[in-house]
Amino acid sequence: MSEAWIIDACRTPRGVGKPGKGALAGIHPQQLGASVLRALAERTRIDTAEVDDVVWGTSAQRGRQGGNIGRMSALDADYAVTAGGVTLDRFCGSGLTAVSMAAAQIMAGMDRLVVAGGTEMMSMPGRHGDGPPVMDSGNLRLREAHPQVNQGLSADLIATLNGIPRRALDELALSSQQRAAAAIAEGRFARSLVPVHHEDGGLALDREEYPRPQTTLEGLAALKPSFETIADTPVDDSGQTHRDLISRRYPGLDIQFVHHPGNSSGVVDGSAAVLLASADYARAHGMRPRARIVAMATSGCSPTLMLDAPAPAAHKVLERAGLGVDDIDLFEVNEAFAVVAERFIRELDLDRDKVNVNGGAIALGHPIGATGAILIGTVLDELERRDQRLGLVTMCTGGGMAPAVIIERL
Repeated sequence: MSEAWIIDACRTPRGVGKPGKGALAGIHPQQLGASVLRALAERTRIDTAEVDDVVWGTSAQRGRQGGNIGRMSALDADYAVTAGGVTLDRFCGSGLTAVSMAAAQIMAGMDRLVVAGGTEMMSMPGRHGDGPPVMDSGNLRLREAHPQVNQGLSADLIATLNGIPRRALDELALSSQQRAAAAIAEGRFARSLVPVHHEDGGLALDREEYPRPQTTLEGLAALKPSFETIADTPVDDSGQTHRDLISRRYPGLDIQFVHHPGNSSGVVDGSAAVLLASADYARAHGMRPRARIVAMATSGCSPTLMLDAPAPAAHKVLERAGLGVDDIDLFEVNEAFAVVAERFIRELDLDRDKVNVNGGAIALGHPIGATGAILIGTVLDELERRDQRLGLVTMCTGGGMAPAVIIERL
């Protein structure tokens, strides 16, 4: 089996994902994807005619993000027309799954040079379309078998079932802000960050737009929980509520509402790309690898809990790699909600100084389809900075899943 080497990784800054407010909000999603694809080609000096495929993650494939944005972004980045392109959706895990699938193509010996990544414009009008919510397809049989509720309610449900108090979640959120502020001040993201420009060449954004370094524990404690009202919102014309769906699985449970805007992931726009090559191709073309893909895995969990699969995915990928938890130098687990990272740390009994050391999505934001690819670059940069070896990246996704990837710095 061929090894899949990571040659380079880059990403855009994350802009506030609100129409008319964020610096990236007016840019076409294809242009945002093209920004990182173009930068990656320029940085590595690859011949794009030799790119076998562009594997792209985008969760909301509607409107301007529809129509195979991976292929269109590559064309907009002036890649050779012979370079293929495909776009996939694993909800929040789309960008990480894109990296896994690109690596798998190379490890299987079918491809030699593949770009993986993702884009998500959270500010895009009509991003969710006019139909029912993603987790409510109108399929009553599916709903009966697997009640799926608002993700924030799933986060509150996990915290309730595991006895994780709001104070612990707010402390994790504060740590995320503090760590991100330190990372930005020390330039730890500089290697991966590429600026985004408007069509006329003017600068759109060259720095992180979302972090709130002024955050305090007292300020977080004063914020009102976000999902209590949603719990009693009807999911359809029958009058059935999200709380009713939860009660099917957990009758009589007194849900503690502990998540709010300060301990949940930020809504942002962003894109990221990772260049992978086979060892033979890299050697033949004088490419210096930065890392190799060690193992990949995906695990599922209860669709009602939805966000609870990162720990099982981590155990699965560690087993495939023949490694233990203590072998991993750095972990990146996406902070979709504070309870996701908090439960992950508790379940694996991790040293907190090895997890999300430069902050996470609570401070920096979570551009759904791009985040997984962003985290690959983030952990690689930090492994290099610390002269460490192994990193594990994982994240929860809608529908009750989690992809996981282990990389080794070379």
